[in-house]
Amino acid sequence: MCANVNRNSRNKLTLKYPATWWRNMWREALPSGNGKIGASVYGAVKDETILINHGDLWRVGRKDNVPDVSHTLEETRDLMSKGAYQDASWNLTNALKEKEYKTNLSSRLPLGALNLSMPCNTAFRNYERTLNMETGEVIVKWVDNETAYQRNLFVSRADHLIAYELNSDAGRVSGTLQLSLQKSDKGKISKLFPKLNESMEVRTESSYMFYAAQNNDGTDFGAVLRIVPTGGKVNTKEESIQFKDTKKTLILLKVFVKGEREEEWQRLKHELAHIDRTYEQLLSRHVELHSPLFQTVSIDLTKDEDQRSNEELLLEAYSGEAPTSLIEKMWAYGRYLFISGTGKQSQPFGLYGLWYGDYRVMWGHNMANENIQMMYWHTTVGGFVDHIPALFEYYDSMMDDFRNNAKNLYGCRGIFIPAGTTPGIGVPNQIVPVIMNWTGAAAWLAKHFYDYYVFTGDDTFLKEKALPFMNEVALFYEDFLILGENGYYQYYPSVSPENTPENFMPKDQESLAHPMPTTINATVDFAIMKELFSHLIEGSQIVAENPDKIKKWKDVLNRIPSYQINDDGAIREWMHPDFDDRYNHRHLSHIYPIFPGQEFTQEEQPKLFKAFETAVQKRLIGAQTGWSLAHMAAIYARLGNGDKALECLDILARSCLSNNFYTLHNDWRDMGICMNTSSAPVQMDANLGWINAVQEMLIYVSSSIVKLLPAVPSKWRQGSVSDLRITTGKVSFSWDMEKKEFLGTILAERETEVTIKLPEYVENYQLVGEGVSIKVSFFGDNYYDIQMNPGQKLTILDQ
Repeated sequence: MCANVNRNSRNKLTLKYPATWWRNMWREALPSGNGKIGASVYGAVKDETILINHGDLWRVGRKDNVPDVSHTLEETRDLMSKGAYQDASWNLTNALKEKEYKTNLSSRLPLGALNLSMPCNTAFRNYERTLNMETGEVIVKWVDNETAYQRNLFVSRADHLIAYELNSDAGRVSGTLQLSLQKSDKGKISKLFPKLNESMEVRTESSYMFYAAQNNDGTDFGAVLRIVPTGGKVNTKEESIQFKDTKKTLILLKVFVKGEREEEWQRLKHELAHIDRTYEQLLSRHVELHSPLFQTVSIDLTKDEDQRSNEELLLEAYSGEAPTSLIEKMWAYGRYLFISGTGKQSQPFGLYGLWYGDYRVMWGHNMANENIQMMYWHTTVGGFVDHIPALFEYYDSMMDDFRNNAKNLYGCRGIFIPAGTTPGIGVPNQIVPVIMNWTGAAAWLAKHFYDYYVFTGDDTFLKEKALPFMNEVALFYEDFLILGENGYYQYYPSVSPENTPENFMPKDQESLAHPMPTTINATVDFAIMKELFSHLIEGSQIVAENPDKIKKWKDVLNRIPSYQINDDGAIREWMHPDFDDRYNHRHLSHIYPIFPGQEFTQEEQPKLFKAFETAVQKRLIGAQTGWSLAHMAAIYARLGNGDKALECLDILARSCLSNNFYTLHNDWRDMGICMNTSSAPVQMDANLGWINAVQEMLIYVSSSIVKLLPAVPSKWRQGSVSDLRITTGKVSFSWDMEKKEFLGTILAERETEVTIKLPEYVENYQLVGEGVSIKVSFFGDNYYDIQMNPGQKLTILDQ
């Protein structure tokens, strides 16, 4: 079965314990998904739950019309010019509240739960649950008396269904199946959502079970289940199906959203009735699609197979350092979650992926002041560029909202994207100063549009998608910016997400989330803006667009003030004397020019580069979160410090990692190495940020320079990577520092003109490539300028 799949331990998660988190057991589930449908397997031997989700199913929120409060911008600036920053901070927010404006975002809505109950004859032995990331298959095993039982599940890409099979080596399997709404940890559904509960309907008919409920928009969602037993008996009851003494039992389940139950039930029943394949045949069809996606890129950091379970790996991480096999496995797991949680025609990847188990999960919306961007940082170099357009389609679908926001909130042309959105709701919803006064989301997102172009070379996309979007962002800036007396722009109100300057923090240590975030000239605002206009100019020149605007945009760039360095030698987070740097915070937004931006490298501006490094070193560990540790790891990699980058992942592993390797927002145990709150929500931005951090240690990629092993940690003495992407092709390499060996290849897929920096532990290299132009770079030793035509290959050897 599926003999072509390499079933090694690197790409498997193995757990010896069932889900054990008190009440919220879905948080420790093992996930499967096909980009649209998600299934989470949790529970234990006797009772198992398959949580079912669909990316397009949301409990619809309330969208209010944004009132015209654009007059507040001048008022806010007047208050700030007088030093009344606290009053200025709340001015826009209070105006919206006075207008009784109130928008509620949609919330992720679990589609339902398949509940299985099986008899237990004796106490279990040899319990194990695994996830094979190469196949997307979740397997649960145990022994009862002398009988070995096994339950297998996957979500099919080929047949768009959930396949679930139960068997035993004795050829006797019994149990009861039920479909229902997912239970809530916050109380009974009948009290929390009485209309939803009343709308639920379950029917059975022969070997089928039908389930549906009504969403608050009047549409139905639900599923149809078909049971295919081998031998034994099946007994259909009113709302359940019992099977007894079957040799094995195959369960097939298809789902629907935004439909009418009777029509959808008949359609799905018809589709299920015509499936005559075995579980193994269905899995093989799925793996043919899933496995090539998962294996787009490979990384090998360990010589030997590590057969230890998740729990054993975490125990070592708790001792101080995560084993390299855990680092490697988390990189693979993040990629698995990404391809299983989103797709080319799907919603963008969310903070819970497709595996959320309650009705109002904390921070379940799409957040664009760091989080959604982090979940896509890995995609270009990691070979998932085809998955990025889901992000563009999501934001493009709400452009009318964004234009209206800019006009009514700030009196500007162009677009204003609020930090938090959900499908169809692109208007402000978090009516607080830290969100309302931050205007950088659109420009930050524009980087992803332009990066997509850089890695694909798709001129049509650049001309028809990227540049129009970036033009809208530029229009906002052109109206919003104020020219100061010194000839440079003043940017206010301005927010460095989500920090408050030190001199505006409460002196009585009162705990406030965002005491006074509204400032003048936040470094990140200028950095994002500078990047946007630079890309606009460059992209417009490539496709001969906007000739009448380029001169104006260049003038904008010339009027952006230079970054400032404080008395500690660190980059200032706010480029205005009224605001003091505060190091006790999780966000590192002011490091944007270094990461995720690529404004300059250490080779180009070493002194300024050092000031950014100092700013990162002064950030306090106790203020961090799971996602900020992943962010910090990537920054340290950009700074060339692989050991510090790896240390950030070590800390993340022992503070914000559950036993199924979901990353959490914070350490719920309050161990003092990251911020503590009363809850610790699942936040998969760190899962995906981990991918990027590992890749940043192994390669730095821009359109002008590629650095191989720029920040390899001292622990990673040997390893190999295959098919990481540069902007115009692929790169593979292997290294062994003990033997001072290095071997690499670059394959050009498009015209390539780039500087390559090779690892310094090898003194002399030989670069060989027929027809490839190779010159020593002015940057110095181990730097080479290369020019390649499509299809050419460059081989790098140590001499």
